[in-house]
Amino acid sequence: MRSWRSDVVGSLLRPEYLKEARRRHEAGELSPAEFKRIEDRAVDGAIALQEGVGLDVITDGEFRRYAFYGHLVDSVEGFDKFGGWAMPFRDDEGREHVVRRPVVVDRLKRRRPMAAEEFIYLRGRTDRQAKVTLISAQQAAAYYDPEKSKGAYPTIDAYLADVVDILRQEVAELVRLGCTYIQVDAPQYAALIDPEIREGYRQRGNDPDRLLDQCIELDNAVIGDHPGVVFGLHLCRGNNQSRYYASGGYEPVARVFERTRFHRFLLEYDDARSGSFEPLQHVPEDRVVVLGLVTSKKPELESKDLLKRRIEEASRYVPMERLALSTQCGFASTEEGNLVTPMDQEAKLRLVAETAREMWGDS
Repeated sequence: MRSWRSDVVGSLLRPEYLKEARRRHEAGELSPAEFKRIEDRAVDGAIALQEGVGLDVITDGEFRRYAFYGHLVDSVEGFDKFGGWAMPFRDDEGREHVVRRPVVVDRLKRRRPMAAEEFIYLRGRTDRQAKVTLISAQQAAAYYDPEKSKGAYPTIDAYLADVVDILRQEVAELVRLGCTYIQVDAPQYAALIDPEIREGYRQRGNDPDRLLDQCIELDNAVIGDHPGVVFGLHLCRGNNQSRYYASGGYEPVARVFERTRFHRFLLEYDDARSGSFEPLQHVPEDRVVVLGLVTSKKPELESKDLLKRRIEEASRYVPMERLALSTQCGFASTEEGNLVTPMDQEAKLRLVAETAREMWGDS
């Protein structure tokens, strides 16, 4: 069992110069080669930040993507980038922000690998454990619209069969390149956690528990059989510019712990919306739980003593040797980023690394 104690979910705040470079590149004002040099510079900074604060696991910050799912939309033909249904995110004061999602409008065709460039560059610039993040097939299901997509795929099952095929190819390519830690991001599980959203499914004639079983089957199909490779599942309740879209504890999706083939579960646990640690009793004895206790949504820095008490509380359900620590989500699931500063981000990542060392020693 791998003992990486301080983990990172994936995305980091994009530097302003990178956001400006992407805008200029998309406007045709910056050549692909010039844009790549700027991307590389930004990723070098992300690596230096994570190594500098002492994290055991690092990513490239998802700096080569416009959103956490951007690697799918940009590398696979068949999507209308902003033509999907709108997703409302809200904050604790009830303010909303609506995000336009992609929608599949043509048969999917994999033009290039989704994350190989990210991993190859990262692998060559760090001796820490490198992690690559991938979208889940179940998240991609949200990009199917019965009307807009039916010309390409008459059913969502036909569409998801192609999505799974593409993700399996991506996993095989990453493993061939030497990747040993792949994280699957599945925020859509939150819809099966939230009581109101579950009831909405029922009213539309969908059984949320049957949907959950389908999601588990899709995830297991994507993981396949790759000995020596650690697969992590990240569950959160939405993360867009410090807003969320769901609430509720993990009990309704506890079967995810019991029946998926993931080795690590990276779970949002930064506030009361996440519920108690009690559902962790369903996690099998050979799996690791990464507690997302440090919020990426708000600038206030958590108390190290409080984090330690919460880790001890979680150890009532999962032994200490099978626990680890991370932020609750990334800092920039979309290019705009959360309402925190780079200094806030660095302080929180350092807090994760220091707390983990004090709790478990050096990995």
